[in-house]
Amino acid sequence: MQTTAATFRLAPWFVVAAMCVAATEAGAGSFQVNPIRVDMAKGATTAAITVRNDGDEPIVVQSSVVGWAQESGQEVYAPTTEALVTPPLMTVPPGGEQIVRVGLRRAADPQRELTYRLYLQEVPPPPKPGFTGLQVALRVGLPVFVAPVAPGIRRLEWSAEIRPDGTIVLAAQNTGNAHVQVTDFQLGLPGSAEPVAHESSLAYVLAGQRRQWTLSAPADRVKSAHELRLKAFTDAGEIDSAVKVEP
Repeated sequence: MQTTAATFRLAPWFVVAAMCVAATEAGAGSFQVNPIRVDMAKGATTAAITVRNDGDEPIVVQSSVVGWAQESGQEVYAPTTEALVTPPLMTVPPGGEQIVRVGLRRAADPQRELTYRLYLQEVPPPPKPGFTGLQVALRVGLPVFVAPVAPGIRRLEWSAEIRPDGTIVLAAQNTGNAHVQVTDFQLGLPGSAEPVAHESSLAYVLAGQRRQWTLSAPADRVKSAHELRLKAFTDAGEIDSAVKVEP
């Protein structure tokens, strides 16, 4: 698979907000988080996240960390004692900030990246007198990656299947020891500049795992194809590669 270097920029602040309408009004808050993912480099055991309250009222936020894995393309979360987060409960005043720290309680894995999810959950205040709507508690999950002792390798192997109705099942197998995040891709036919399928995605493929996408495509254009052209953007670089169609 051919890859070329690519640079990606993410918004430095992730704004978390929600609104739900019920009855005559709804209660919702918002907070901002920076960064929007945690990468612990080789040798690092702690990382810091800033929670900022741009609202007019104090907010109470609860924090927790869980183990994160993937099985058969599904996300799996489980309680863990390998990492901790502090403070577990915080009050952020209007216009104020709070530093949240994630700490590792075990050594980095010698061969494979460790993965967790940090959750920040708003604790809604008691409803004000006369409030008849629905209060919304905001929750955001940030990925936490801990680099292995061995050099990190991020490598995807792609395959495709085309069904009689033109549906394309595209699969990515991560044969490396660290995650790859796929943000956007398109599929075309060799020699054609017009894509037959496109997907905007923010999907992670963890080390050793496989993920599939099911895409609609014109059956008359793809049913006889033996090869597809893949152009994809990932946090490991830009991909421009031929993908064999499995019989």
